[in-house]
Amino acid sequence: MFEPVTKKSLADAVFEQLRDQIVRGKLDPGSALPAERVLSEKLEVNRGAVREALKRLEQARLVSRRHGGATRVLDYRETAGTDLLAALLVRADGTINTKVARSVMEMRSAIAADMARLCARRGDGQTVDALEEVLGEMEAAGDDVQALSELDLEFWATLLEGADNIAYRLAFNSLRETYDKFRTILAGYLAEELSDLNARRAIVEAVRQGREEEAEARTRELLTMGEKLIADLMNSLNVEETGDGE
Repeated sequence: MFEPVTKKSLADAVFEQLRDQIVRGKLDPGSALPAERVLSEKLEVNRGAVREALKRLEQARLVSRRHGGATRVLDYRETAGTDLLAALLVRADGTINTKVARSVMEMRSAIAADMARLCARRGDGQTVDALEEVLGEMEAAGDDVQALSELDLEFWATLLEGADNIAYRLAFNSLRETYDKFRTILAGYLAEELSDLNARRAIVEAVRQGREEEAEARTRELLTMGEKLIADLMNSLNVEETGDGE
């Protein structure tokens, strides 16, 4: 089950191997991990690296540790946070988990719509100027979907700055880390959404005028288009992966 560690910092490599075994179901919730000494021997690393990795697993709420007792695996679905999304996205064979990807896109739509609403309430002239600057760069990018994809993230990050919501900021950070793993692959499928500058101008104008409901509605309308395109793609991929019988 365990493999000798040969790359990255030792603590990072141990953490990632144990984390991946937990999220992929190789270590069941409630089961006890081997003692530090045993893990150190099996992974061929020093006990300090194992100890640091276990500490990080506990901070990620993937395991529960008791002084003098066993380290037990937790059910990550009940205890972990959004930082785990990136690890869940890519399967052991390197393919994309389509259900996780779909969840990320749905979360993107929900958060972006509400942060546009809050930006219309709290944003100022500097926010609007920054948004218009990004729009100008998107217009100059033309049909370059990869450049548009990069600028698209900057557009939403600027809206988020105007929304002034730290909870959304932290969620956005985790979401962006996960989204970046498959953004390049999906950029071509999102070309219609990425190139719709009129929809973004409408969002910016609603923010300028302080029209919260309109900013929210315009954002939801724009992202629902991309969400549907990606959902259709993910559904087709899932059929190919599972076959008609599953």
